[in-house]
Amino acid sequence: MQTSVLQSYPAGVPHEVHPEQYGSLGQLFDESFKRYAERPFSVCMEQWMTYGEVDVLSKALGAWLQSLGLEPGARVAVMLPNVPQFAVTVCGVLRAGYTCVNVNPLYTARELEHQLRDSGATAIVILENFATTLEQVIDQTAIKHVAVTSMGDLLGGMYGAWITFAVRHLAKMVPPYKIALSNGRTVTPFKDAIAAGRGRTLAADPSTLDSIAFLQYTGGTTGLSKGAVLTHRNIVAATLQAEAWFTPALGRAGDLSKVNSIAALPLYHIFALTLLLLAIRQGSHLTLVPNPRDIGKFIAVLKKRPFHMLPAVNTLFNALLVHPEFKNVDFSQLFVSQAGGMAASEGTARKWFEVTGCPMIEGWGMSETCAIGTNNPVTNTHYSGNIGLPLPGIEIAIKDDQGRSLPAGEHGELCIKGPNVMVGYYNQPAETAAAFTADGFMRTGDIAVMQEDGYSRIVDRKKDMIIVSGFNVFPNELENVISLCPGVVECAAIGVPDEKQGEAIKVFVVRKDPALTEEAVMRYCHDQLTGYKRPKQIEFRDALPKTNVGKILRRELRVGATG
Repeated sequence: MQTSVLQSYPAGVPHEVHPEQYGSLGQLFDESFKRYAERPFSVCMEQWMTYGEVDVLSKALGAWLQSLGLEPGARVAVMLPNVPQFAVTVCGVLRAGYTCVNVNPLYTARELEHQLRDSGATAIVILENFATTLEQVIDQTAIKHVAVTSMGDLLGGMYGAWITFAVRHLAKMVPPYKIALSNGRTVTPFKDAIAAGRGRTLAADPSTLDSIAFLQYTGGTTGLSKGAVLTHRNIVAATLQAEAWFTPALGRAGDLSKVNSIAALPLYHIFALTLLLLAIRQGSHLTLVPNPRDIGKFIAVLKKRPFHMLPAVNTLFNALLVHPEFKNVDFSQLFVSQAGGMAASEGTARKWFEVTGCPMIEGWGMSETCAIGTNNPVTNTHYSGNIGLPLPGIEIAIKDDQGRSLPAGEHGELCIKGPNVMVGYYNQPAETAAAFTADGFMRTGDIAVMQEDGYSRIVDRKKDMIIVSGFNVFPNELENVISLCPGVVECAAIGVPDEKQGEAIKVFVVRKDPALTEEAVMRYCHDQLTGYKRPKQIEFRDALPKTNVGKILRRELRVGATG
């Protein structure tokens, strides 16, 4: 790592991390659950869970999974929002020696089918609210075992039963579903799986640091999402890197067990997942927010007790700031306001500091790097407008198209190397080879410039990727889907500036049927694409700009396009 980078580190932050201190994530869990057994791990809807309870429940779920006869390293899909079952399931899957496949609960049937088929998942743990989506595609996948949980399963006896009743019958948020028990398929209530596992002993976890821990799906240049292969070493390293970086701020709480981190970002997303694992490592606790879109209720949760760390994307910071009740929250213990997932805006950062007194700290990372890449020091007292320094053990290089490193001050592609960087894309050797330079750096697709002091700044994106509220959207996927809409000849998708989301999606459509309307295209997108991938604007054109060989020129469409 460059000397200038290390000289810019806050006092006490180590220059390297050592994932080898653990044999696997399972060993990290074992040590933390034993050490912090009596401590609170999470609170959700004012129902608390201790580390000891996560230990017992995750062991039981892992033992149940092992009783199914899954092969070592089998992929288990996890389709859950921010409820206590998420941590129990992820820890159970990993402690049993299997691989987690995180799934966005709001996926459409088409998106879910691709991810399940591509990963080869043979089991899934799913909230009943989303089981109707699984029902539509399960016969086209390798899923043999389904564990279905309800919202109140781990929220305590009578209260949990009431929450489940309210979600099912009052809010009517559980569409009818029926998953056929054909070809040896099993469907088991989550509580029954836990009960069955309690009577069994969890067999030793065969995983090593080089075993696959997660398949974390991200956008693909071919139009289909691809799984970033994250090993136990990758995840342990990222957890230790996060601990090293955030301790100078969180240490102000005195006792890390008192640290309350707000988990409003979806835990299936790599950003929030890394922070969950950080909590387990340091013995702090999480406030789980299942539905952060309800800003009023979210703010009511923030008022319940002091909180020390609030990770969010720029969109969420904005949504909180514009709500009239937000200014009445107690920010006296807020030590870290961590921005990531998308570019933070200076205007939002300035207003955030005025209201909370806590500076917004911006970082940069990807699914492929376990969310960890660069970050501004958490000791900063102001918003910097750059992406900060590489974290311990990480090297950053700015390279040209030939893979040559460029000096400070020159623009080039941001490339990264470190123990947190994925080993490749699952079953995608060509994509994996293209992702790395000859000297082992991963190409990120971001164009950046590095200063003499080691701080970097993103100036553009090499890829056509669109970032909507922190989620990556690849135009190819949208175009592949929308081109199948009846009446469409061809189409092109771009990102346009948007105050709330950072970017919004605009689609240019050439019609085969002159009667095709914007509303019809929007309806089709609603059925085929999850919320953040749906276009905000549709523009009909007679033709699209193209190269001599027929490639659509998205850059020409971007000229003059506005949100």
